[in-house]
Amino acid sequence: MAKTSCFTASIDVKLADKLKQDLLSQGFELSQPPYTIFAGKKKGVSCALYESGKLTVQGKEMDAFIEFYLEPEILQEFQFSHPEAHLDVRSHIGMDEAGKGDFFGPLSIAAVYADSAGIVEMQKMGVKDSKKLGDEAIIKIAYKIRSAFPFTLIRLFPQKYNELHAKFKNLNRLMAWAHTAALSDLSQKTGCKEAVLDQFANPALMESFLKQKKLDVHLEQKVRGEEDLVVAAASIVARAGFVEGMKTLSEEFGFELPKGANSQVIKAARKIIATHGKEALGRAVKTHFKTMLEL
Repeated sequence: MAKTSCFTASIDVKLADKLKQDLLSQGFELSQPPYTIFAGKKKGVSCALYESGKLTVQGKEMDAFIEFYLEPEILQEFQFSHPEAHLDVRSHIGMDEAGKGDFFGPLSIAAVYADSAGIVEMQKMGVKDSKKLGDEAIIKIAYKIRSAFPFTLIRLFPQKYNELHAKFKNLNRLMAWAHTAALSDLSQKTGCKEAVLDQFANPALMESFLKQKKLDVHLEQKVRGEEDLVVAAASIVARAGFVEGMKTLSEEFGFELPKGANSQVIKAARKIIATHGKEALGRAVKTHFKTMLEL
């Protein structure tokens, strides 16, 4: 069962009377704090129904209250007690990238494959959108994913990235090429013909690259694609690839290179110019960024 300190759900306020009567019959004491329709409390469980329809539940005994009353009687769904029932558990490949907005470091493209059992296992591992995880957690979970699931990682360090960007003359075209290469490789390794991509451009762009490659895969492109657990796993593998790539470059240049594209990266780039010469920048940064104009 999922473990959380406070459970939140949204309900139709028309259910307020039923919820109120049910709580009274279960021995809850009711009150009406500001902005609530009512709040209920008994040993081990407290809950509040707000005027917006937001319902919160907390307390040591809340698991049983949610699983045996709230879900079947009020919510009519079982996302808390049986979250695996809400997963997209069809076997598929998930894809995402990291590093495209960072002046320093590689562009990291990842594809990960999981079948139904694997997707349930990913949830137990704590897989989630990489943006919700710190770098330390990213590295740990990425290690678990890479050990347990087929994956392809394409890392374009700045020197190669800059060559390819000059060829494609457009970041989205470069990313479409890299995603297609990763998908082709993992589809061949696994035989999987279903994939979900965190959408980064007009869907027609990826479709055109798949046709050029003659890649027979059904690709779903989703905004906020990391809501799909396999895409989230790919986002973690991609981010780990970026973080590890930044560490490699930092060691090469003798100091820790900053992430992002802010004032700190300008200072760091000027330091590289001062110690290694301007031509060394091509090994460290994405030279098409407007940041170059500030150096």
